[in-house]
Order: sequence, then structure tokens, then C-alpha cells
Amino acid sequence: MFGNTTAYSSFAVDDIEKARAFYADTLGLEAKVYDMGPGMMVLGLAGGRNLMVYAKPDFTPATYTVLNFAVDDVDKAVDDLGSKGVSMERYEGFDQDEKGVARGDEGPSAIAWFKDPAGNVLSVMDGAEAGGLLS
Repeated sequence: MFGNTTAYSSFAVDDIEKARAFYADTLGLEAKVYDMGPGMMVLGLAGGRNLMVYAKPDFTPATYTVLNFAVDDVDKAVDDLGSKGVSMERYEGFDQDEKGVARGDEGPSAIAWFKDPAGNVLSVMDGAEAGGLLS
């Protein structure tokens, strides 16, 4: 029924302007804010994909990863994020190194998690492996 229908994902934040600053200025994504209700923003992702982010007055952050970035070098991405004041999250059950990067035989060979200003969980992960998941 929807096999040939364009689809996109979305998630909520508590403050659209803080989110815009983070996604555009910190992460370097194209972020276009629209004046619709409490606020809506479209993030332009690589590959011509878009993601909608919307303000939600009674917002509660997601407790799971809402957006994964497939990168060529997880360690470099973590260092770059750290230089911009972004800290990595630590989770029980994952063997994470001093930078917060989890490495192992199960799941991606390298992944690290961080949060946006609203508290949503994002990740950087090995791009070669992520490409295999998405093709």
C-alpha cells in the first residue's frame, strides 16, 4: 500500500530554537525552522533525506536512540563533538572506552551516544557497518 509513498521520520523537542542551534551550529546540518504552531523544523540529512523535528509543550525525551549518524571514523567524530562541548553518554552493559565509545563483536564495531539539548539520544556509529544495515 505504501511501497511507493515518500515517508519521513520525526521526533519532538522542548525548544525548537535550542534544537536548531544544536543541529545547525554544533552538528552542521541544514536546519530550516517553520512558523507552524509551537514550532517545526526540517533537518536536511545526507542523501537527500529530511527529518522533521517539532516542538511539543509536554515533551519528555525519548529513552532510546532517535537518530544515528553513520561516520567514517567514530573516534574522530567523538573528538569533534567533545571539542564543541558535547559529552558522550555511558550505559550499563556496554564496554565503553575512556571516550565513551563502545566496541565489540555484537552490534556495530564502534558506536557512541550523546544527547541533543532536549535530552533525545543520538549516536555516531561505524559508517561502513551502518551502510550494510541500510542497503
